Amino acid sequence: MPHRPTIADLRVLKGKRQLSMLRVESLDEAAAAQQAGIDMLSVPPRLLGPAFREAAPDCFTIPGLEYGDFVTAEDYLRATFQAMRAGADAVYCAASMATVRRLREEGIPVCGHSGLIPSQATWTGGFKAVGKTAQTAMLVWQQARALEEAGAFAAEIEVVPPEVATMIARRTSLFMISMGAGSGCDAQYLFACDVLGTNPGRMPRHAKVYGELAPLLQQLQRERVAAFRAFHDEAARGDSPQPQHLPRIPAEELERFEQALVQEPAGAMP
Repeated sequence: MPHRPTIADLRVLKGKRQLSMLRVESLDEAAAAQQAGIDMLSVPPRLLGPAFREAAPDCFTIPGLEYGDFVTAEDYLRATFQAMRAGADAVYCAASMATVRRLREEGIPVCGHSGLIPSQATWTGGFKAVGKTAQTAMLVWQQARALEEAGAFAAEIEVVPPEVATMIARRTSLFMISMGAGSGCDAQYLFACDVLGTNPGRMPRHAKVYGELAPLLQQLQRERVAAFRAFHDEAARGDSPQPQHLPRIPAEELERFEQALVQEPAGAMP
């Protein structure tokens, strides 16, 4: 894309091609996403600000207002305005439809969640696929309809059979963001830690590793420890700092200074 897309741009693109979306956690990852041409980013709100927008000026960015960090609609509204001022293009919100509607009333673009919703997974049997039966597939459809009616512009659809996700994406005006729900949606979403191979925990089935940064990061840490230890050892031996790292004073100036000190009264101990 030649510029950072707007909501109107995303709606025009719906059904025409899949966009790419990553969850990034650092400015370095954001800058890499920008250079790689990633279309959309999910970020923690703390990452937003001028430095972020300098790193990723063209990426449509959705900070996550994590469920449980806020309670009332006013809490969400306050956090949303702060995020939008800091450079967000929309916000992710998995709270109630009343909260989504309240944000939309203020003109805030909201991305909701359907399918496997981590904060509500107990209602659908835990962290597993949703929509493998006609009944549960209809639940996912109803989630999308409710978000649409509440005024959301998009919804993440997570770990849903691709046939179900495709049918829903074709029947809703929501911009559907697939995480483990197939290629029939409007964007494909993965976490950078999975893409980069740095996830230390269990890899989700829908995740795919495209890079092997973990060994490089481990080597970087070893080099970091070795450098710190070398500094520590030199300091302990009295070998640091070395002459080439210090300023010099001419011998005659040092002698004049020493003579001046002799003439000064001794200072009192505190």
